[in-house]
Amino acid sequence: MAGINTLRPNPGSTHKTKRIGRGPGSGHGKTAGRGNKGMWSRSGSSQKRGFEGGQMPLHRRLPKRGFTNAPFRKEFSTINVSDLTRFEKGSKIGPQELMDSGLIRKMRTHGLRVLGDGELDRALHVSAHYFTATARDKITKAGGTVEVISL
Repeated sequence: MAGINTLRPNPGSTHKTKRIGRGPGSGHGKTAGRGNKGMWSRSGSSQKRGFEGGQMPLHRRLPKRGFTNAPFRKEFSTINVSDLTRFEKGSKIGPQELMDSGLIRKMRTHGLRVLGDGELDRALHVSAHYFTATARDKITKAGGTVEVISL
């Protein structure tokens, strides 16, 4: 049984490290592969992101565009009217029933919004925080009721 002291990498799987700056016989002596003078021959040489050699960087040449409303955006959990067809006729549907059925994963900060995409062919009692006008029409035309709940 071989001991841990005899473990070696497979032949040919490793290479010798390139010893830079170790005299003229190494082929990488004197300037150590950095050439003569210039920024890259010095120690501590690095550039900032987007630096283009003193030319005005692209991100400064292009104009600022757009608007982000991130701190004030409203996030809703959304479902469509067509998603409600998986429920039985006459059933009461609220945010908890939708989470139990897997239609929504979690309740977002500004509640549940029902959108009007698709068709509904059964009467359902739907409770949500917001309804679009088309969603409200489609649910009531199918014989169902709409209930707006507060957060």
